[in-house]
Amino acid sequence: MEQDYEAMVAQSAEELFQVMETRIAPQGMERIRDAYDLAYKAHKGQKRKGGQPYIIHPIAVARIVGADLNLGANPVIAALLHDVVEDTPVELSDIEKRFGSDVAFLVKVVTKQKKQQYEMSKQLDNFKQMLDSVHYDIRAILIKLADRLNNMRTLDSMRPDKQMKIAGETDYFYAPLANRLGLYNIKTELENLSFQYRCPQEYNTIVEHLKADEREYSARIKTFTDRISIILSQNDVSARILVKYRKPYSIWRKMMASGADFKHIDNRHYIHIVFPDNISISEKHMCLRIYSLLTDMFKEKPGSVDNLIDSPKENGYQGFHVKLLSEHGDWEEVHIGSERMLLKSQRGCVADRGMDNIKKWIEKFKVVLQDIAFHTQDSGFIENVVSSFYSDDIMVFTPKGRVVLLPKGSTALDFAFEIHSHLGEHAQFARINGKLMSVKTELHRGDCVEIGINDSIHPEPDWINHVLTYKAKRCLRNYISHIPEQPYCRCEVCHPLPGDEVVGFIGHGKKTEIHKRNCPRAISRASQDGDSIVSIDFVENPNIHYPVCVEIKAVDRHHLLSDIVDCISNRLMLSITSLETYTIDQIVNCRIRFSVHSNNELQQAIRYIDSIDNVEEVRRVLKPDNQQ
Repeated sequence: MEQDYEAMVAQSAEELFQVMETRIAPQGMERIRDAYDLAYKAHKGQKRKGGQPYIIHPIAVARIVGADLNLGANPVIAALLHDVVEDTPVELSDIEKRFGSDVAFLVKVVTKQKKQQYEMSKQLDNFKQMLDSVHYDIRAILIKLADRLNNMRTLDSMRPDKQMKIAGETDYFYAPLANRLGLYNIKTELENLSFQYRCPQEYNTIVEHLKADEREYSARIKTFTDRISIILSQNDVSARILVKYRKPYSIWRKMMASGADFKHIDNRHYIHIVFPDNISISEKHMCLRIYSLLTDMFKEKPGSVDNLIDSPKENGYQGFHVKLLSEHGDWEEVHIGSERMLLKSQRGCVADRGMDNIKKWIEKFKVVLQDIAFHTQDSGFIENVVSSFYSDDIMVFTPKGRVVLLPKGSTALDFAFEIHSHLGEHAQFARINGKLMSVKTELHRGDCVEIGINDSIHPEPDWINHVLTYKAKRCLRNYISHIPEQPYCRCEVCHPLPGDEVVGFIGHGKKTEIHKRNCPRAISRASQDGDSIVSIDFVENPNIHYPVCVEIKAVDRHHLLSDIVDCISNRLMLSITSLETYTIDQIVNCRIRFSVHSNNELQQAIRYIDSIDNVEEVRRVLKPDNQQ
């Protein structure tokens, strides 16, 4: 068995060398072989959980770095040596002397730092250490992703608790990071391996469903793709056609998002038409030509076109998507793109390392990481990074056509803060595609957004529950932190107001609770915990409003409702938040919610409303669900 392992190691190493020899100069290959010799000797005698020699792992990581990510000699060397400092007597200084400072830097970043006390936790500190490497270059993150991918491929040898830990890290941090870097193949494999080990029953069920789906629909799909091939061939368009089935994790996410079962999930597969790079017209024109040819033959689903050529995703993905009606009555999702686009979707930021957009992305990454690190003092650092970068993005527009990229699920408030903090802090309403909407409305790709502001509007505490981006959360937390905290809380039963006869009770480690003196809860507590009673000076504050609700009964007449609204809004200058009214047999029942500064102001409003012609009764309504 030992001899078989040795042969396996030798074969794996030779395959790595052969891959690298096709594009690395002899001098670089000499250094790679030297790194392998050092790693082989350093890890000699060490075994993985499955019983294999440990050296198999660094060889596999180096293969991913060199072959799949197409990186150069130094990252491959660092991949071979990425565990020697952590697991063997070899020191970082030894690596620097032998392979140079660049390799030593890469090995240092991917080596877990042992500390007596971690800033956040061991896992989060390691994430942060890796993210900090972006300040210099992105190769260390790519090596770490390769390391994680190989660990996930061999996770079956680990204990169930270790499997859950590693799979959880992968799903939360590494797979979304690969997605943001445009590494679609790695992202997809990491997601599905994580899903497989976290939820094996759900994973296997979806796998079986996909196999059955492929058997059931393969003939219909072939008929559709054969017709596409004929159309393209008849018009001298050279292209290859691929049928891609979505992976279990992607299907599971669609099921969770829609609440539907497997059979009712749309687009469990898609058709990819890929044309060569060496064409005489632009990629966009070729995509449009193929689109035109196909829509001459097939019905196009209205609104299904998604032009990701002019508006690529932030991870660099480009393509032209459309849904076409097959002769079997199925809406088939078709992706059109070049070989370059396909390669870019697989290799993301490393497909063309000289591209300006990759440099811009890294610069943006640096700035936001620095900003988050400066404003975050605890484990929220990683959470804020994840919400800022590691989710699908949507592209929305200002009325003047400026592009704003936001994470999927962002609201109009996120949009406002992304434009400017002043716009966010005073946002009163949004116009989304010309329609008046709340600033808390979730946005979708392609929305045109206009924010209306009012300097008298200021952030409410609940706004932070309706934003997703780190920038918006930071601005709101900063604003809310400067609002003086009230040393008390109001009873949820009696809803006292300044000016009421009140009594206070000291809570156990909580704020003082204020009750009306006739509140049943106050009377009960006074009889059981009288020593906690304190005097309260509950005075009016012009900056604090309290929601109240009044119920009105009146005899119907012309302009009755407008007179009531005029009394509250214009005469008393109070803000109405809701109004409900219905009339039965000429008797009007009306419930109005508005805000007051004190009980005196509420009583004044009741007197004014009561003096309106035909109003018979006005009373305050006290119910917990009114949140008064």
